[in-house]
Amino acid sequence: MTESPREHLHAQRIGALATLPLFHNLVGRKAVVAGESEGALWKAELLAAAGADLLVLAGESAAAFAGLVADPPGGRVTALPRRWQPDDLDGAAIAVGDIQDRDEALAFVAAARRAGAPVNVVDKPEFCDFAFGSLVNRSPLLVAISTDGAAPVFGQAIRAKIEALLPAGLSRWAQAAKDWRPAVQRRDLPFGLRRAFWERFTAKALAEPLRRPDSQDEASLFAELARMEAQPSGVGRVTLVGAGPGDPELLTLKALRTLQSADIILYDALVSPGVLELARREAKRMLVGKTGHGPSCKQEDINATMTSLAAQGKHVVRLKGGDPGIFGRAGEEIEACAAAGIPVAIVPGISAAQGAAAALGVSLTHRDHARRLQFVTGHARNGQLPDDLDWSAIADRYATTVIYMPRVTLAAFRDQAIAAGIDPATPAIAVLGATRPEEARVSGTIATLPDRIGDLPAKGPVLVLMGWSLAAVSGEISHREPNRRDAVEWLSLASA
Repeated sequence: MTESPREHLHAQRIGALATLPLFHNLVGRKAVVAGESEGALWKAELLAAAGADLLVLAGESAAAFAGLVADPPGGRVTALPRRWQPDDLDGAAIAVGDIQDRDEALAFVAAARRAGAPVNVVDKPEFCDFAFGSLVNRSPLLVAISTDGAAPVFGQAIRAKIEALLPAGLSRWAQAAKDWRPAVQRRDLPFGLRRAFWERFTAKALAEPLRRPDSQDEASLFAELARMEAQPSGVGRVTLVGAGPGDPELLTLKALRTLQSADIILYDALVSPGVLELARREAKRMLVGKTGHGPSCKQEDINATMTSLAAQGKHVVRLKGGDPGIFGRAGEEIEACAAAGIPVAIVPGISAAQGAAAALGVSLTHRDHARRLQFVTGHARNGQLPDDLDWSAIADRYATTVIYMPRVTLAAFRDQAIAAGIDPATPAIAVLGATRPEEARVSGTIATLPDRIGDLPAKGPVLVLMGWSLAAVSGEISHREPNRRDAVEWLSLASA
């Protein structure tokens, strides 16, 4: 029985968190640091940079804080040459102690909690209400990384990676967003238009992160917003997105940004959970999966769901395994959107064939073995082998052929290919779940592979790669020249 699209009634649930990351507004609020070490100085500088009204109780080392007192990076700093006292914590929004003695540290924690202040004791995580992470500063854009104290060096390495990915100029774009936000809010826009404006802002910032935003940028963005406001209400858009073969790291940056802007995601059964995890948390997910030779959503139901949701003003992402333009029925969905007057865009993805070839470590177009690369489907609308394949092209020794969805029809494919003149010894490999942790393969020749494909797990996407460019990685392969007599002998055996 055919299934209709199944909607998840909630956004994808977040996994367990070791701690809850929060960003505190400390501008003009009291913060207390008790301690004399370099660690206390760094924490004091961090709190001052956040605009806190900072009291430092530094004992005999108050002089070490003189530079910070004279030239604070943000809020006011006062450093006193004495030890902390319980009433110093009255009215504090946050408290940090660099205290080695355990009993004193416990007393500091108790005093802070009585005053209602979250407390951190340096290098004593069991006493801490919060922790300081490694910080990437592009203020007002901030990124904090925490390993929950498990591996600070690891966190610092991650920070270095993110530092390299985020040019320093992004801080100027983040400040522009802060400056322009009131003008957007004054327009009293519906959520969809507000989000569309900030998506366009983000695209411009990421395209030119080193450039300082100016009045022309502001004018062009608000002019585009005015055009969007003038459009008929209730019309959203559809984006067909390639999720790649399965490994989330093979998702393109454009696909990632599109997933982060989706209101509704209609996803195939071939999309891996790791890719879905990268989508916007608030987006609704609807499974519209198709399984080869099994229960599936009807294409007309998918088209109707997609266009009706977009007609409600939603950004609908149609997420497909591999590339949407390669056996992904993108053509039918584009036509449905055009008929409904819905704008549609395509974000290509890495195809399953590319993913499988990369996992195998081969080139599909080795210049000694393949002058042509061809993709064919292993079954037609009726689930059988298509009757209009170009068998002479498939039999070409200097072509690499990738067969999609061939699990049930591979034996019939073999028989017709050999009848058309392909060498039965042509290398062939079947790959299930290319690039995924569960990836499995069987290899042989086009003559023997259909008898081995049953060794693969029963569930999962399968494709077959066939051609002499695979000779280096396919088992049971002879490197002799093609022999027409072999084909005749095979046909005689197959028909016996």
